[in-house]
Amino acid sequence: MKQVIEVVDSHTGGEPTRTVIAGGPDLGTGSLAQRRDVFKESFDNYRRAIVNEPRGSDILVGALLCEPSDPQNAAGVIFFNNVGYLNMCGHGAIGVAETLRYLGRIDPGEHRLETPVGVITLVLEGPNQTAIENVPSYRYRKDVRVEVAGYGQVIGDIAWGGNWFFLIDDHGLELSLQHHDNLMAYTVAVKTALQRSGITGENGHEIDHIELIGPPQNPENHGRNFVLCPGLAYDRSPCGTGTSAKLACLAADGHLEEEQPWRQESIIGSVFTGSYRQDGECIIPRIQGSAYVNARSMLMFDPAAPFAMGIQT
Repeated sequence: MKQVIEVVDSHTGGEPTRTVIAGGPDLGTGSLAQRRDVFKESFDNYRRAIVNEPRGSDILVGALLCEPSDPQNAAGVIFFNNVGYLNMCGHGAIGVAETLRYLGRIDPGEHRLETPVGVITLVLEGPNQTAIENVPSYRYRKDVRVEVAGYGQVIGDIAWGGNWFFLIDDHGLELSLQHHDNLMAYTVAVKTALQRSGITGENGHEIDHIELIGPPQNPENHGRNFVLCPGLAYDRSPCGTGTSAKLACLAADGHLEEEQPWRQESIIGSVFTGSYRQDGECIIPRIQGSAYVNARSMLMFDPAAPFAMGIQT
């Protein structure tokens, strides 16, 4: 482990991203998916040290900047959190765009960012404002039923937006911070039930995000969500990949036309504006949000310090 890692912290709609800009592990060459696997298999101590306590927290998402496979792309990135690795991260991509702008590596305009699940487009619209064109997204299954301990039968849709989601409209819960404990208990119970019932995304992939949908608090918006993330923390932002999954379901049901905006609130009231264009049986979501740099710092690693490599969760 190197002694110093340089990071830039940002938040997108309230959800933090810690971008590693220097001192990260050497993952060699290859696709971002291959390099993510090297990260996971050989350098997982870096993940724990960067985002877990005592330097981080359960809600922190890490983003390791990498050299892109294609030099015409602005950068490559691998996203990770307190328990593992993410396929894609919408709020994180917006945070990375703002970090690259802060570092002087990109200017306003269109740029491409490599991720383990494909290349996405960043449209830097100005200071703090970025739109991303996400990976192709789609609804996999509609009205999937699962028995949830303590709650009975729950019905939801399974959709891909860069991660796998189980989206629930009919849950009877109020999506507000004051009901945080109830929302966490419900979504954790649903996730557990999906695992026990063997309900998965396409090709057996784990559904690692649970998304509750409800009405907006601000009448200028169209919906509000509460998203349980893989590390059992909730997303403070409206969730970029979750909004993409929601757009896919709306498009599949004929409830949202191409290019029509959908303003999605998070549980804390921050907003992403989504829209899509059709691409065969999939959609290409466009998610616009704002991000702000909070800090630029050096993470120090003293081999003699207890928990120097982070607390295992």
